[in-house]
Amino acid sequence: MRIPYRFWVNTAVDVPARPEIVAALLKEQDRVLLCHRSLLRRWFPDVWDLPGGHVDPGETPGQALVRELREELSIHIVEPSQPPIALISTKEYHMQVWLVESWTGTVTNAAPDEHDDLAWVDRCGYGHLHLAHLDYPGLLAGVLTATASRLDSSGRRPRPRWIPRQVRATVNGGRD
Repeated sequence: MRIPYRFWVNTAVDVPARPEIVAALLKEQDRVLLCHRSLLRRWFPDVWDLPGGHVDPGETPGQALVRELREELSIHIVEPSQPPIALISTKEYHMQVWLVESWTGTVTNAAPDEHDDLAWVDRCGYGHLHLAHLDYPGLLAGVLTATASRLDSSGRRPRPRWIPRQVRATVNGGRD
């Protein structure tokens, strides 16, 4: 039996939009910051997550990131001008993640009702943690591996290796 068109329901109108979420991957040398979500949180309790939160109406994602980091960690960042390093979309939310390597202030847990712990973890420190999203291990590994490859064993940036003139010219767009 066919249903007359006048009884069809436009599901696009009836389904609420996914919340827009912003998050920061705070990196300090060879470590990144993770926040443990409180057991009392309605969404994603008892998992390790990136700091961030919802984009409020009338707010750009960059403005929301600045606000969330100030509210949750008592730090100030400059509104990002670069695109996010990751986009994570699920049935529940759409999240943009920015790499943040500089800020002012001291990172503290300014929102203990949201996070009951903060941890700086290195490449070996997050494997045993219950992370909020399945994409986080790859994201963390990519950022931390890139950091490790740029640092030598003493934690300093290695001296640039000699690059042949023809390769240097190719990399620099023909400029030597």
